[in-house]
Amino acid sequence: MEDVGFIGLGMMGRPMAMNLAAKQVPLITLDAAGVTLEGVPVAQDAAALAARCRLIILMLPDSRAVAAVMGGLLPGLQPGSLILDMGSSEPGETRRWAGLLAGKGCAMLDAPVSGSVPKARAGTLAIMVGGAEADFSRAEPVLRAMGEAIIRTGAIGSAHAMKALNNYVYAAGLLAVSEAAQMAEAQGLDLGVFAAVLNASSGRNIASETKLAQEITSRRYAGGFQLGLMRKDLETAGGIAEATGAAAPLLTLLRARWSEALAEFGPRADNTEIHRYITKDSKP
Repeated sequence: MEDVGFIGLGMMGRPMAMNLAAKQVPLITLDAAGVTLEGVPVAQDAAALAARCRLIILMLPDSRAVAAVMGGLLPGLQPGSLILDMGSSEPGETRRWAGLLAGKGCAMLDAPVSGSVPKARAGTLAIMVGGAEADFSRAEPVLRAMGEAIIRTGAIGSAHAMKALNNYVYAAGLLAVSEAAQMAEAQGLDLGVFAAVLNASSGRNIASETKLAQEITSRRYAGGFQLGLMRKDLETAGGIAEATGAAAPLLTLLRARWSEALAEFGPRADNTEIHRYITKDSKP
């Protein structure tokens, strides 16, 4: 397997890179905060990493961060290099970078992930992949070292679009579960029983299954996905709605609610704290 560069060892990126290293993928890392992996070489900068690796993974929070890194990568990229953007970027920006890379004889896949930090640690993430089939075939062994469900989505940019729309649907479910829990609790209903009812009935969703009892009822609020990242994905979905002329009033409501919660708790608060915001619950 060819040498793989990995840029971005944050909450999700570090366990993903650890899986690659554990599976003997030859790895070189780079992280803006100076995070490293034991026994894994570190590049001096993005240009040095590009000079050593022709397959490079970006696990960065947004398109702005991708642009900052790409500015350093581009001068050192070798012909035939393949960039995998595994963060949650804007589809239009992904297509723009793919065009610029093609002009240098390089290629790009958008390969955002879905799943929590525990799934990143276990190597069981769902990974959506957009781009050319030949590029996917080249990257597939590396992707399978980090994910369980690898889903081809179509042309470049399609995976980032589907990731944003997926997170819009997830946010709708989480808000509904949070509001329903607030009403159930106000009536003195047992939230443990209510969770069991939802999960055996038509109201079941990923938030009811993995967040209601675990994070909301307990007030633990530690689901592993930041509130600011959720709001960013909703804004990306909003950009898709505007670009396509789609009327999406529920999406407008969700963008407003997450923006309000963001203003109160800050971007690093856990996404499940949307429940704490709507109930005005100040307990930790």
